[in-house]
Amino acid sequence: MRLLGRQGHGLPRPQRVIYTQSDLGAVHARKSRGGTEQMPELHGTVADAVRGNWVDRHAPPATRPYLRLARADRPIGTWLLLIPCWWGIALAAAADAPRLSDLWWALACTAGAFLMRGAGCTWNDITDRDFDGSVARTRSRPIPSGQVTVKQALAFMVAQIALSALLLLTFNGAAIVIGIVALVPVAIYPFAKRFTWWPQAFLGIAFNWGALLGWVAHTGSLSPAPVLLYLAGLIWTLFYDTIYAHQDKEDDALIGVKSTARLFGTDTVKWLSGFLVAVVALMTAAVLAALLPAGAPPLVLALALCAPWGMGWHMLWLLRQLDIDNGDTCLRLFRATRDTGLIAALFLAVAAIV
Repeated sequence: MRLLGRQGHGLPRPQRVIYTQSDLGAVHARKSRGGTEQMPELHGTVADAVRGNWVDRHAPPATRPYLRLARADRPIGTWLLLIPCWWGIALAAAADAPRLSDLWWALACTAGAFLMRGAGCTWNDITDRDFDGSVARTRSRPIPSGQVTVKQALAFMVAQIALSALLLLTFNGAAIVIGIVALVPVAIYPFAKRFTWWPQAFLGIAFNWGALLGWVAHTGSLSPAPVLLYLAGLIWTLFYDTIYAHQDKEDDALIGVKSTARLFGTDTVKWLSGFLVAVVALMTAAVLAALLPAGAPPLVLALALCAPWGMGWHMLWLLRQLDIDNGDTCLRLFRATRDTGLIAALFLAVAAIV
């Protein structure tokens, strides 16, 4: 963006800024290891996508805008939506006994997470299209960059929801109800940053519904254990999405968008430390609530308790690397939270099958 100033006689004056003129139509380039790399505006890629992702390299050109709209070029969100589903299934199996049907629930949740994450991101981009055009990191997304129209995006969203519904119909009745109710927080989330400083909490409400769904798919009913697991996931989302939001805090302040990153400011590490403790405590309580009444053997209980503690240590490792004023570091740590959740999923799965 070029800053242009004027004096009273009309000559440029760099000391005082009067108006701005956008450079969005200009040719941008930046240096990379391989030389000069074009910026996303030139060829349709999205600014925060992994360079050289499969969508940009291998997907048919006609499908790329829609795959970018669904964030297929940035799979971290699908992982973060899927992992709580696996938690719920694995913890239920550890408390009861693993079944062959659990494999189907895990696979169905994998496909469903991809589709519903895509639908949710499409809805988010539709509602945020004006905001996204004003933020450097998001102005290259398909709608603000003109790759996809709003009507096309709406049709794509409906198609993704329809396919998700077909998968959901293979679950038991209680799980189907929970899956339908999950649409409510998904619909509300994009508007949260307009009226609350805690939009990350709304994302946590939506993104961790799978913990309840996975448990109910196995057991057919809810109990305190999956609710505690769900709350652990919700606080975990506050942890990782606050880190993510620090990338945009300056742009968010200019356009009036709220976030926990702006709310916490320089106290972010203190808040995230508290979230870390809460996640470990809630997941530990979930494991005990599930396995103690079931009379689980000591080895199963010990393995399952490694889930929250392993997750906590990984969160601490991330926290020690955090620099809230370095956007690249924030994005790297955010992407690393996939491994945080997978650590817990691995220990719960092992506890279920021993």
